[in-house]
Amino acid sequence: MVLFENYEIRDIANLELLAKQVVEGFIIGLHKSPFHGFSVEFAEHRLYNQGEPTKNIDWKVYARTDKLFTKRYEEETNLRCQILLDVSSSMYFPDAAKPAQNKLGFSALAAASLMHLLMKQRDAFGLSAFDDAVKIHTGTKSSTTHYRLLLGYLDQYLNRKDPLNQSTQVTKAIHEIAENIHKRSLVCIFSDMFEAGGDSEALFAALQHLKHNKHEVILFHVVDKSKELDFNFENRPTIFVDMETGEKIRLQPHQVKAFYQNQVKKFTDALQARCLQYQIDMVECDINQGFATILQTYLTKRIKMKA
Repeated sequence: MVLFENYEIRDIANLELLAKQVVEGFIIGLHKSPFHGFSVEFAEHRLYNQGEPTKNIDWKVYARTDKLFTKRYEEETNLRCQILLDVSSSMYFPDAAKPAQNKLGFSALAAASLMHLLMKQRDAFGLSAFDDAVKIHTGTKSSTTHYRLLLGYLDQYLNRKDPLNQSTQVTKAIHEIAENIHKRSLVCIFSDMFEAGGDSEALFAALQHLKHNKHEVILFHVVDKSKELDFNFENRPTIFVDMETGEKIRLQPHQVKAFYQNQVKKFTDALQARCLQYQIDMVECDINQGFATILQTYLTKRIKMKA
């Protein structure tokens, strides 16, 4: 189940609180898992050794895990991360009125959680938001003030008054953003990768542009798996509406399900193959699941970049 399904993302403070809860829950999960080295790298903690000073023991972690960890501090920024967020109309599927149940709400909370984690590790982060053009592109900083500024941008899109009929130009946006990220960075993309016009080759070329500029890239492919991949709809006449164009079509779902699934699989398989070719990590993110995969993928990439 989605971790924030029982919450309403009402404002910036609420988004900040939810992001903190996601990250803290993930930390606890790592401490309870066998991946102690992984959790140390993530949480800026290490196991306490008997005889060491107790002033740096994290008693909150002890209360939750019954294990002693000491805090580690790093004085300088180790990594720059640019988060790219698709804010086109298709990202408001399946319900534009309920951020806690659509792809944009999931992506915004995932992005906020990543930023919270980056800030804890004293890493710098920035935000780029795009639909048919780049709407926001910030520099990278690691301060709390910067974090809250970016939460404000996320909040604007979560509470957008008229989110429909806004097309996507992923290709154009990625090319533009690639030209404006001047220092080698980790680039995290949250998108369903639905492109107006459906030019897959141009889309793949845009992803390659990021790699050509020496950035490390993670593509979080955000979908409602049940509906968008598996096409699970009731077998009755249904009107489907394109959220980006407003175009409507009346269908009997079972009559087109096999064809639809085949076409979607072709696209996702091709996207996965190109990402593998370009050494881009592609992660399928089902909005009906939690955020652990997203955070763990980031951590794995961070460790490799620091090696």
